[in-house]
This record gives sequence, C-alpha cells and structure tokens, in this order.
Amino acid sequence: MKDITTSQSFAQDTIRRGEVVPLMEQFYTIQGEGAHTGKAAYFVRIGGCDVGCHWCDVKESWNPDTHPPTPINSIIEEAKKYSDTVVVTGGEPLTWNMKPLVDAFHEEGITVHVETSGAYPLTGDWDWITLSPKKTASVKEGYYQHAQELKVIVYNRHDLKWAEEHAAKVNDKCTLYLQPEWSKRDEIMPLLVDYILEHPKWKISLQTHKYLRIP
Repeated sequence: MKDITTSQSFAQDTIRRGEVVPLMEQFYTIQGEGAHTGKAAYFVRIGGCDVGCHWCDVKESWNPDTHPPTPINSIIEEAKKYSDTVVVTGGEPLTWNMKPLVDAFHEEGITVHVETSGAYPLTGDWDWITLSPKKTASVKEGYYQHAQELKVIVYNRHDLKWAEEHAAKVNDKCTLYLQPEWSKRDEIMPLLVDYILEHPKWKISLQTHKYLRIP
C-alpha cells in the first residue's frame, strides 16, 4: 500500500519546485482590461490566494486544495495550441514558484504576462507585469521597479489617495490605470472621469469582457 504521507510530501515538493501548480482553469479569450484590452491571449488561472479582497469575483480560486496539482508541461502543451501570448492570473499566482513555468513558456517562444497583487516574492522573468495592489497585503520588493502596468481597483473615493501612494513608487515607464470595482461601476465612473481629467497621468481601465459577455 502506498504511503499517503510520502505521497503528500512528494506533491508538496513538486509544487515548491514549480514542477506542478494548482490549476483552476485555462482558456483562450480576448483580454478585457488594461493595456492589452482587445487582444487575444491564452489565460492560465492558478488556484490559491490569501489576500482576501472582499469584492473579488473569483473567490472560488482562493483555496488551492480544490484545484488539481497540474504538471506545467501539460499546461504549456495546451496553451501553445492557441496563442503565443499567455496571461497567468489567479487567485494570486505568485503564491507559488513561477520561474519554471515562465522559463518553459519562453522555451516555446511564448510571451508571458502576469497579473498580481505583489503580495509574494517575484519569481519568473515575466514579459509583462500588471501590478494590482490590494489593501490587505503589502507589495513586496521588486514589483514597483519591474511593473509595466499599475492597475488600482477603485471601490470608494479614498482608493484614489491610496492609488497615488503606489503611483509614486513605480518606475517611470509604468502605465497607470484606475478601474472601477464592477459592482459599484455606476457610482464610481463619474468620480474617475473627473479625477482623470484633473490628473491625466492616469487612464481608465474597464472590464470590457464583462460588458461584452466574453469569458
């Protein structure tokens, strides 16, 4: 009979090494937010997140134990059938060691993007980093200087002040986005319009895939 404890230890080691990841879902779609809105890309959603945003629209991703540990090779084989651009999202993908996954995608000539809160150490040589900080977790060292895009979700007026605190830390080439929290979009949009007219360094990001009912 197989030793259950040994099997569990082996599974944890393979996750730690980045050979497998808790995969929630993967799919080919049109990007809906930020700088790459409207572009086709293959999405890989990684399970596991303890950041705990109350307005998160993918709470089913939080518990990694509900998502199967999946070998990265199988993820890559599926992704390359569809696109040469992959977006890794979550959950919080940087909960895990992402370097082996990113390196393996690059070996296939695939560009790799990530959306992250920055709550965990930065692993992987990403082609595009969307930093979307959350109030429940501080941003780790490395993200501000490497992020190509800062996307702040705005739930209330105070979030604008908080957004400016992060904007002051990012590199000069980082594009700044304010995005209305979906459930409060009708209330927040007029606020964002007025704010960006006064502070034109910012741009508006919308969840266009929700308006267009694209998965």
